[in-house]
Amino acid sequence: MNEFFQMFANGLKAADAFLWGPPLLFLLLGTHLFYTVRLKFVQRYLGKSLQLITQKDDSNGGNVAPFAALAVALASTIGTGNVIGVATAISLGGPGAVFWCSVTGIFGMATKYAESLLAVKFRVQGEDGEVHGGPMYTIARGLKWNWMAVIFCIVGGIAVLGTGNMVQSNAIATIVHKTFALPPWITGLVVMVLIGMVIIGGLQSIAKVCTWLVPFMSFVYIAGCVALLVVNRAYIGEALAVIVKSAFGVKAMWGGAVGSGFMLAARYGVARGLFSNEAGMGSEPIVAATANTRNAVRQGLVSYFGTFCTIIICAVTGLVIVSGGLARPDIINSAKSDILTQACFEQLPYVGKYILSFAIFFFAMTTLLGWFYYGEQCFRFLVKNPKAIFGYKVVYAVIAFLGAVGSLSVVWDFANFSNGLMVIPNVISLLLLNKIVVAETKKYLWDGDLDMHDPELLK
Repeated sequence: MNEFFQMFANGLKAADAFLWGPPLLFLLLGTHLFYTVRLKFVQRYLGKSLQLITQKDDSNGGNVAPFAALAVALASTIGTGNVIGVATAISLGGPGAVFWCSVTGIFGMATKYAESLLAVKFRVQGEDGEVHGGPMYTIARGLKWNWMAVIFCIVGGIAVLGTGNMVQSNAIATIVHKTFALPPWITGLVVMVLIGMVIIGGLQSIAKVCTWLVPFMSFVYIAGCVALLVVNRAYIGEALAVIVKSAFGVKAMWGGAVGSGFMLAARYGVARGLFSNEAGMGSEPIVAATANTRNAVRQGLVSYFGTFCTIIICAVTGLVIVSGGLARPDIINSAKSDILTQACFEQLPYVGKYILSFAIFFFAMTTLLGWFYYGEQCFRFLVKNPKAIFGYKVVYAVIAFLGAVGSLSVVWDFANFSNGLMVIPNVISLLLLNKIVVAETKKYLWDGDLDMHDPELLK
């Protein structure tokens, strides 16, 4: 059995390396750059995005308020990819991975805007009165390619079990075990019960929890990072130089180690960038489509603010790890990727490891909630039976337990591989439907009619 498991793990790692080779990286980054240029650097409307988040939209037709949809999306994106994922990227791709992770996020804001806009534009209202949307509906209604919509839902369901479920519960179990010596199976049971209590109530229940929990947990984590940067302030300038030099293959790692090279830094940086902000993956548009909004452009702007938030958290985390490694080289030499962030946080006397444990627990728990909804919507698109959907909720909670007691390396490889599979059909639809994105943007944003209602929504 151990030999079979090792063969499976090696095969999965090889498949992950093949999928995340140059073609997919260029496809993803190319899409980000394409939409950045096509939309005349839509990222410049970040101030307008923040303004829309604080406004109450008086429109009907959605399931939740725009901020609630953003909170669920942030709950899904601000997870272990922003903490453990960054540490893993640095361990495998060098400090330069932090640079490429940030670059992916900045240009990815344009892609996030486009995919969220299309999700709202092509959303539908079900027989139960609820609004449903996402890339599967964009593909089915926009391209009339039902077969590819089905493929997206299948690979999306796989990604949910890896990225949104097993990785998160595994991260919780790992950090709780390191901090409090609690066996993973006990943590897994607790996670399974807590998740089950929330997801039974559907999107409304998930949105209520995320709306108040996401801002609070983000503030606590950022405060801890800022405190660590103050402790290691003498190394911040050097850390920034190391990150930039290593991003382009210069030998600039700590401890005398050799830099990992441009392609390796780019590969892991882009992969973790996608994992952390999900731009181009097609996950967040599933919940963006449910928002009350006057037109699709407004929700597109609201959605890409979430990508900006993940850029900040990933960049700060990377700077904490690199500066911490420069201050204490023994940390980098002795710590594995799964405990690297924890080793750096322990530089903050007395409370550091507890702040990190708190952050990872709640980041991962909210990600479990948000990704459950993504998976449920993919499953609902394929199977309309309410009893089957309830069964999916049970299976999802059980998988969370299995993830807590599983192998971290295999879980990460599984997550990366499923992420890549999810990107392909989504990006194809984004590129083919770009004229609609540009036309909507011109009508509502560039022509100054952002407050205008779109009568075509939900028809």
